[in-house]
Amino acid sequence: MTNLSVNLNKVALLRNTRNIGIPSITRMAQICIDAGAKGITVHPRPDQRHIRPGDVYDLEEVVTAVEFNIEGNPLEASFMKIVRQVKPTQCTLVPDTPDTFTSDSGWDLTKDQERLKPIIQELQSLGSRVSLFMDADIEQISLVPATGAERIELYTEPYATAFREKQNLEFIWQQFANAAQKAQELGLGVNAGHDLNLDNLAKFCTIPNILEVSIGHALTAEALEMGFSHTVQEYIKILSKSA
Repeated sequence: MTNLSVNLNKVALLRNTRNIGIPSITRMAQICIDAGAKGITVHPRPDQRHIRPGDVYDLEEVVTAVEFNIEGNPLEASFMKIVRQVKPTQCTLVPDTPDTFTSDSGWDLTKDQERLKPIIQELQSLGSRVSLFMDADIEQISLVPATGAERIELYTEPYATAFREKQNLEFIWQQFANAAQKAQELGLGVNAGHDLNLDNLAKFCTIPNILEVSIGHALTAEALEMGFSHTVQEYIKILSKSA
């Protein structure tokens, strides 16, 4: 079964529109955990437009029974400061620039492999598993083992767009299936995330052995209609049938 890690960035974005601490990030994390989520994901960006460093530290006490996944660009000093202190279960490294609206591409390891190697070694020395945010590009994925990272997270927006627009879906899905298979043949674990939702998740997870999906924006939007606990449970129903 594929594990669900709930990304709380959009909950924090709502909280940040006021200064009274509502909704509570720690309370929403606990609701997700109680509903069956196996992980909590946060992406503390330098501009603090959603998750803030204080949220990450507060969550440490809540996520002890599940995986804590912190996403970010390790070339930013603020990210490394946080993960050195928190030592999360997993660090998902993304190549976002500070002004990136949302994560929109994977690493180009032909350029960044050597810069990432010592960072990955440091994170692993802290006890964190390292996952690299990657496009469904077999040539790029083939370079991941040389970095020392244990997993990749497939950037699934192209699949989500194809599903939504009903264009080239089978072709795009097959690209992701091939990319996942290649990663697994190389000994890498495969996670996935970005624009996955209750409609498109089941098909994506017919790809065998997807270990974890990280979902935030869609889950938060769906929870406005269904409630957070029920929405998390609906995701877990889908994932219980995953390949």
